[in-house]
Amino acid sequence: MTGEAVAFWIIAPIVVLGAIGLVASRKAVHSALWLAVTMIGLAILYISQDAPFLGVVQIIVYTGAVMMLFLFVIMLVGVDSSDSLVETLRGQRLAAVLVGLGFAAVLISAVSRATLGEAVPVAELNAGGNVESLAELIFTDYLFAFELTSALLVTAAVGALVLALQPRVFPKKSQREQATERFRPVDGDLSNAAGLPAPGVLARHNAVGTPALLPDGTPSEASYSRVLRAREALEDEEGDQ
Repeated sequence: MTGEAVAFWIIAPIVVLGAIGLVASRKAVHSALWLAVTMIGLAILYISQDAPFLGVVQIIVYTGAVMMLFLFVIMLVGVDSSDSLVETLRGQRLAAVLVGLGFAAVLISAVSRATLGEAVPVAELNAGGNVESLAELIFTDYLFAFELTSALLVTAAVGALVLALQPRVFPKKSQREQATERFRPVDGDLSNAAGLPAPGVLARHNAVGTPALLPDGTPSEASYSRVLRAREALEDEEGDQ
């Protein structure tokens, strides 16, 4: 139809530009954003082809969940162009080139041998409902590809956790060591053996910027938050800034 053709010729170039930007961007964050543009464009094409469920799933699951997960991991890990030049695994660049060439050869071979059958109207395909028809295809003809994609997403999630896990600089202290340090006097002072007072405890105002009060009524310096102290956002006893 004319409307579908117009939507295709508007959205398709944007999708292609997003894919090119994904590959050509030097920063990982920019690549992730370009990929999000591509996914949203594909969702619009799905909706224009009378597949609203697939389009909504494309936005909610892939763009809203998986893509944002990758983006947050990239931001937490802090991968930039200088880090990408360092090979953490020996020979990974050569292996990546060989795998890429092999995948390209398989893709070209598959596309060249593909044959298009007779077109079936969308109304006939969705006779029992778009969701029901899509579920029948996923769990019958494309079950293996669906399960393979699920395994790929699980592997990607585990890889994100591994990348975000930072090695410890110092060994983790045991509970016994922490208890020993807690009751070890600092300059002969054991007043904090029971733990430091929390902000707002026994104070006139229940706020993190309000210090705890000592038995004599004076503010406890140990209850001040280091973040608030750095921002100079502490309150006095009366709650004034």
